[in-house]
Amino acid sequence: MATATETRSDAEIQTAVLEEFKWDARLQPNEVGVIAKDGVVTLTGYVDSYVKKWAAEERAHRVRGVKAVANDIEVRLPGSSERTDTDIAAAATRALEWNTLVPDGVKVTVSQGWVTVEGQVEWQYQRDAAERAVRNLIGVKGVTNLIQVKPKVSPADMKQRIEQALKRITEEDAKRITVEVEGSKVILRGTVRSWAEKQEAERTAWSAPGVTQVDNRITLQF
Repeated sequence: MATATETRSDAEIQTAVLEEFKWDARLQPNEVGVIAKDGVVTLTGYVDSYVKKWAAEERAHRVRGVKAVANDIEVRLPGSSERTDTDIAAAATRALEWNTLVPDGVKVTVSQGWVTVEGQVEWQYQRDAAERAVRNLIGVKGVTNLIQVKPKVSPADMKQRIEQALKRITEEDAKRITVEVEGSKVILRGTVRSWAEKQEAERTAWSAPGVTQVDNRITLQF
């Protein structure tokens, strides 16, 4: 059976990204500019919160055909949203302490409105939760996530857990997917029948403890 390998032009990618923005209530029309070249999308413009800048980047990555995103959007906070670094650091610390998904030990540094979180966790979802906890705070202009995922499981255990999780979702597709583990990196290979199944397999891999990278090489087969 043939594998679907549709290629989109840069003009089609640009249009698709702009259309994707319309589905996000956080983004206003004509707020973000989009340039596409060889599948690389550059985002430009000015927004009044970091959440909007992050949302635009997330939406752009969802579009089929996008290979990479350069986020050159500038955050210009309105006067009512300006906060000192001290205030932001205090708010970020409280947000992390109150978040039940974030373990103790995550540290915060703030410089000119830019928040950096550091530390070690066992799970990728804990790393993501820490970033989400500070992303929406008033006054934040950007976030750098330097938290490291340090698993307490071996690569063999990680591989077994992912394979078992895939079988719980769909026994048939699990037979056509192979799981390789290189340190904390997971490589998925094989074929599935839809894009949704490919994405579900990737989400399943991310759910395993200690995973810091997923290389999804699964192809679609009809």
